[in-house]
Amino acid sequence: MNALTLSSFVFFTGLVAVITWWLTRRDDTQHSAGYFLAGRSLTFPIIAGSLLMTNLSTEQMVGLNGAAFTDGLSVMAWEVVAVVSLVAMAMFFLPRFLKSGITTLPELLALRFDRTTQLLANMIFMLAYAIILLPSILYSGALGLMGVLDLRALTGIDSQMVLLTGTVIVVGIAGAIYALFGGLRSIAISDTLNGIGLLIGGMIIVYFGLDRVSDGNGILAGWDIIRETHPEKLNSLGSDDQSVPISTLFTGVLLLNMFYWCTNQQIIQRTFAAKTLAEGQKGVLLTGTLKLLGPLYLVLPGIIAFQLYSGDGIKADAAYGRLVFDVLPAPLTGFFAAAMVGAILSSFNSALNSTATLFSLDVYKARINRDATDAQVVKISKWAGWIMAASAMVIAPLLATQESLFVYVQKVNSIYYIPLLSVIVVGLISKRVPAIAANLALVLGCLIIGLFYFVPSLADMVEAVHNFHFIAIVLVVLIAMMMVIGKLAPRAEPWIQKDVGAIDMTPWAGTRVASVVLLILVMAIYLAFAG
Repeated sequence: MNALTLSSFVFFTGLVAVITWWLTRRDDTQHSAGYFLAGRSLTFPIIAGSLLMTNLSTEQMVGLNGAAFTDGLSVMAWEVVAVVSLVAMAMFFLPRFLKSGITTLPELLALRFDRTTQLLANMIFMLAYAIILLPSILYSGALGLMGVLDLRALTGIDSQMVLLTGTVIVVGIAGAIYALFGGLRSIAISDTLNGIGLLIGGMIIVYFGLDRVSDGNGILAGWDIIRETHPEKLNSLGSDDQSVPISTLFTGVLLLNMFYWCTNQQIIQRTFAAKTLAEGQKGVLLTGTLKLLGPLYLVLPGIIAFQLYSGDGIKADAAYGRLVFDVLPAPLTGFFAAAMVGAILSSFNSALNSTATLFSLDVYKARINRDATDAQVVKISKWAGWIMAASAMVIAPLLATQESLFVYVQKVNSIYYIPLLSVIVVGLISKRVPAIAANLALVLGCLIIGLFYFVPSLADMVEAVHNFHFIAIVLVVLIAMMMVIGKLAPRAEPWIQKDVGAIDMTPWAGTRVASVVLLILVMAIYLAFAG
């Protein structure tokens, strides 16, 4: 590897670490409010930067571009439809979350239902993060770095599995240190800094990639070549044989996005740290605006890679790393590798921080040691984080057997996404549905989806109707079941949500206008590439 690439990589990685340390050196991370919620001090640019960067993991960069390599522009649904969910978050979910002054979503479920619901939600979140989320971040991150930095040539290690495992361990340890010693504010600030680098780097890759397609005749010529040689790759409407058929935008794709952006602890924890409701809403809607750019750097590079490498027998998930290594000049390769490391660490440390928060506050403090001091809770949080990090490092290399990481992750995530989403929605829109209904929905929902995924005869039925339609059916069934129980055996007293006065709850005056504009832009993007 070019020495200039390596030196620029080290420089930019170190620069983000130094700036983050300088800005957070006086933060209080010994007490839970400072460690878990950044002292409720985050303003909208930091919230937006952190939300975007936590989402922009290498699972997205490597996985979504890999999906675009196979299916083309139709996979942009994961970026563009996310905007609809972010509008719902700003308008409906966020005001209700901040009103209760919660630190975790299971804490809200304890207020709305009971402590059993809280415990079930906690167990589901922690198991899912340990088995699915954290390993997928480490695996995709290691895979991306191996391609971008050509680690095989740099290290002299020929075995793909040995190199993969070693990279996973190094990244996992670095991410754990980042997450467990700095608290949420340091994560949010480093996310924002890395997010700027990643956006710039992603756009640069598109520029150099299109220029490579045209043999140096410019990006417009490169775009025209792709449009002429592979017009099917530029259709926003997915066909039935692709991973995101057009009909699934209104069922599974929308629902998975709704859970991810509105009720996923790992993502929305930074919105709980908003200084005011208005700052939180502006941060969420700014994230939506930036997500509209997602197809440019998370989908188009995969299509460019298909144009350049489709005849080389390259695996889809390896296409992005190959493209970056081939088209970027050495100093920019190092810069982008640093941004990729930032993306890996951002998503990994956010998930670790959220997992540690769930365990230390909702399990340790609430059930094991109710008299624990803030210092004890923070200490336990760090120990829990190290255990989760270690388990993720063990599981991550096993994902190498999956044909498409992104498709696999979206599928298995729905096992817990759908039951949790159904319970949170019913909890917020109803006043009489009892705790037993929510508890049944959590248990039955996970069991039903898991059985239909992994029992062959049942899996055939899912394939017949499409996985994304299936999970929409399950959501409707779970919500209907809870509402019926609420009618037949309602709770004795209606639930009334109280404003705990944690922050100023005055909404941002521009929320509705900004939301409508974003929804119009979503429709315009789809119509522009429908064909």
